[in-house]
Amino acid sequence: MDQPTPHTTGSLAADLRTLGLTAGDVVLLHCAKRSIGFVAGGTHAIVQALLDVLGSGGTLVVPTHTPDNTDPAGWRHPPVPQTWWRTIRDQTPGFDPARTPSRWMGVVAEALRTWPGALRSHHPQVSFAALGARAPDIVRDHRLDDALGENSPLGAVYRLDGKVLLLGCGHDSNTSLHLAEYRQQSPPRGPTGSSVRQADGSSRWTTWVDVLTDESDFTRLGADYETTGVARIGPVGSATARLIPQRHLVDFATEWLATHRSTTP
Repeated sequence: MDQPTPHTTGSLAADLRTLGLTAGDVVLLHCAKRSIGFVAGGTHAIVQALLDVLGSGGTLVVPTHTPDNTDPAGWRHPPVPQTWWRTIRDQTPGFDPARTPSRWMGVVAEALRTWPGALRSHHPQVSFAALGARAPDIVRDHRLDDALGENSPLGAVYRLDGKVLLLGCGHDSNTSLHLAEYRQQSPPRGPTGSSVRQADGSSRWTTWVDVLTDESDFTRLGADYETTGVARIGPVGSATARLIPQRHLVDFATEWLATHRSTTP
């Protein structure tokens, strides 16, 4: 192991403060735990370090998406036989914020989802969890047809002038860039669907139309953004972290996408 000593809650908190995270911040976290190195206390210690820095007036937000509750007709990694589609739609349990685990979001996000006091939005595909003073403002009213737009938790973080923390990961994981997609003049839209829990506890496959998102150019977008010099980049544990004012990032990305993406349907 390359580390001379273990990272700890205290050392990670010191790194986060040096990076620019402060008490009272609203911060949307994307985290690749493995990049941080060995931490005494593991995932628990990482979450605790973040909460210690933010204090009682701050709010920590994480994506708790559920891509396995999407239409199987669009699955590519891996695809499933068409003969399975009806069964998947009919038998997938409806999304329940308290019970449905996130997938592919990382162990830190999943830890915060289950942390005492955490709240979670009700979107069956792209929910977010939040813990702290502004958590109710962030997770409420997450509409089906505005998954990552103005009425989503991303829009709430924007209105609260929050920050984005990329901890050991890159802009390809930066969900705030999707808000810029929603702000394009005529973003492409298409049908989607999920199993949604009903008031009586039953499940029903529900379809709606929303913006079709595309992360394929986010790495290039993020690299161009970093030339502005606004992002704070530095070590947190053994990871390279990026702390970014979300409002500035989204405004930049909105103009960047309008310039760099074709408007041809």
